[in-house]
Amino acid sequence: MRRMGGTSFAHIRDGSGEVQLYLNRQALGADAYRNALELLDIGDFVSAGGPLFRTRSGEPSVRAERLQVAAKTLRPLPAKWHGLKDHETRFRQRYLDILANEEVRRRFENRTAIVSALRRILDAHGFLEVETPTLQPVYGGGAAVPFVTSYAALNRDYYLRISDELYLKRLLVAGFERVYEICKTFRNEGIDSSHSPEFTMLECYQAFADLSDMRGLVQELVAAAAEAVYGTTRVQLEEDVLDFTPPWRRLTYRDALLAEAGVDLEEDGSESALRDAARANEIQVDPSWPRAKLLDELMKTLVEPTLVQPTFLERYPTETAPLAKRCSDDPRFIERFEVFVSGMEMANAYTELNDPLEQRIRMEEQASERHGEDATPFDAEFLLALEHGMPPAGGLGIGVDRLVMALTDVTNIREVILFPQLRDRS
Repeated sequence: MRRMGGTSFAHIRDGSGEVQLYLNRQALGADAYRNALELLDIGDFVSAGGPLFRTRSGEPSVRAERLQVAAKTLRPLPAKWHGLKDHETRFRQRYLDILANEEVRRRFENRTAIVSALRRILDAHGFLEVETPTLQPVYGGGAAVPFVTSYAALNRDYYLRISDELYLKRLLVAGFERVYEICKTFRNEGIDSSHSPEFTMLECYQAFADLSDMRGLVQELVAAAAEAVYGTTRVQLEEDVLDFTPPWRRLTYRDALLAEAGVDLEEDGSESALRDAARANEIQVDPSWPRAKLLDELMKTLVEPTLVQPTFLERYPTETAPLAKRCSDDPRFIERFEVFVSGMEMANAYTELNDPLEQRIRMEEQASERHGEDATPFDAEFLLALEHGMPPAGGLGIGVDRLVMALTDVTNIREVILFPQLRDRS
């Protein structure tokens, strides 16, 4: 409000925009005008009515003839022109962050536009959106530490899902040929700039498809998401121009590791060779880590930060994904790619393994190699479903939060989650 004697000006804002109020003692009445000056605060919800006009500067305004308080603020709001900068307050009281920072409001509007674009493309391709259990008796579809809860009615422990993969594959067994789910996923692990224990995943599975089909699909999905925000697939960010126009760069896992770590997986990819490479690059590794964990650590430290433009990293070693089909030309590798953008993994895809006998062997091997909190349980019910027959299929997962990060130019995952979890204030 700008108080100016017998005439004052104020601005009101709602979801459609902002308009100026022209407040005059004579038009409102002396008592209403005095109350407006003395009792209204920034953040009050008010309704006003009167004829529209333009001021001398051309600003649309309402000559207020009536003014009513709909809700009163008891606490002062952050000054809009200064914004809200304190990260603790921004994340704990996100409503204030959105009120004070217009770019934050736009970011979450863009997030909704991105998710809508993903749904639109999948629906247009004939995928069926489904819902699978959040609470699962056996968690699977990845290697992660789960959240555990007690299911009183069934008198047993259940787990918040770390992935919905194994349930979506059951639906392929059931005869649905294209299914997808956009869901919250939970992994009881660390928090950093690109990891949140609660995050959003898109997973989709297509019968009679393979890795090539998934490559085309993910490019179409991400390009549509970019266009939903910017109207183009070339995204101008502060430091880089990210070009999501297909086709994207393709790089094999073997070539990437050879270039950055000096290890040739086709010559010597043994555990000792990987440990030597880690030592040479000053990477701390645990003596108990299996080969898959060593590979992952080398890739995260040496290769992934170099992948800025959208890149397919392909042909992973077999033990990195027990649910993927082996390459026909070399069984040491699998038909898998991950998509990296701005040094972050954003998507993961397989030609799915549908041989129940090989799947059982690889699940048993994985269960025996992993120990402790991140041990992967043996899912006999999934194998039972697979033994009834699952068609050849391609599967794709996209980290929605990371996709939004890449398209809105932020480097902390909390910036794209409306209400991130924080430690207690104490």
